[in-house]
Amino acid sequence: MATSKDPVRLRRRTTPSGRISLYLDIYHEGTRRYEYLRLYLTPEKTRADKEANRETLQLAEAIRAKRLLELRNGLYGFATTKPKARFFDYYCSLVEQRHGDESEGNWNNWRSALHHLRQYERRESLKLSEITPDWVLGFREFLRHDARAWSGNFRKRIDDKPLAVNSQVSYFNKLRACLRQAHEEGLIPSNPAKAVDGIKEEEGTRMYLTIDEVRLLAQTECAYPGIKTAFLFSCLTGLRRSDITRLTWADVHTHGDYTRIIFRQKKTRGQEYLDITPEAVELMGERGRPDALVFPDVHTANCTNNAIRLWVARAGIAKDITFHCARHTFATMMLDLGTDIYTVSKLLGHRFLSTTQIYAKVLDKSKQEAVSSIPSILGE
Repeated sequence: MATSKDPVRLRRRTTPSGRISLYLDIYHEGTRRYEYLRLYLTPEKTRADKEANRETLQLAEAIRAKRLLELRNGLYGFATTKPKARFFDYYCSLVEQRHGDESEGNWNNWRSALHHLRQYERRESLKLSEITPDWVLGFREFLRHDARAWSGNFRKRIDDKPLAVNSQVSYFNKLRACLRQAHEEGLIPSNPAKAVDGIKEEEGTRMYLTIDEVRLLAQTECAYPGIKTAFLFSCLTGLRRSDITRLTWADVHTHGDYTRIIFRQKKTRGQEYLDITPEAVELMGERGRPDALVFPDVHTANCTNNAIRLWVARAGIAKDITFHCARHTFATMMLDLGTDIYTVSKLLGHRFLSTTQIYAKVLDKSKQEAVSSIPSILGE
């Protein structure tokens, strides 16, 4: 068991996926080093989870004790260096680690960034130690001026279509995250991306439907009834497609007069408790087995969005609507009905209030009232 005076301490860090990464904090003769063990604790939902975490902690503690013994015997030299890792090997290992732990969209962004990194740097043998701030700056400028968009299959380039600004931001941030972790793991002595400014994100347009448009869609036939039901459910709850497609009847509970969904967000890994309206309950249909999906007939993202566009067009609504627009619709509807922004933030499961404030900007009622107060200047 480590004490406050031990030069080798076992510490924890929560990852973006919600897992807890275990690492050693080693302090010796005025120098500190961190050794990431690649051991993780997971949320304890079952007895098996608790047992697995207990065994993981035992292994981590054994490694800590071994390092402490090596340090005291002079065998754990701070002057030693780790083997020179190849950049693309290391980056690909991070992509593999994130598979299943992050949202499908963010994981695909890691893969897409890899395509552009290989377009920028043709040397597969490039070492992490060879990456300099100028190299990082060069990749940033490559994304801004030379990179071209790729199609959904990650192999076919869309001719002469530059990357959207937010894609540039995402791909550059993937490189920064990679180099930051490599530095934390002691693979490189310093982070070369730290001295390079990022790309400023471009504020996107949040397309949404009005309440009347949602009512119109509810009365309009859709070629895929399962997609229609799930989309309307999202309009009434604000749930993301990724959470709706994973929702099981075990997540649906009755609390007095309310039906509550208790689930863990796939994107943020946050535990959520969401009370839903009677109409949302009606959309779920008849309760099934605890492990059965509530919405089993939602297809792939591309199929879903194509079906929604045809459905919206059939309803005579001239807007480019995707499934995620249902979440925007819920947020703007709540604000339009007078719900305070803090409550809307909690309903959406946002970690930061600033994320929700974007919707307040979209639906700025004070501006609408100000414009409405302008007197007539054209007369009768």
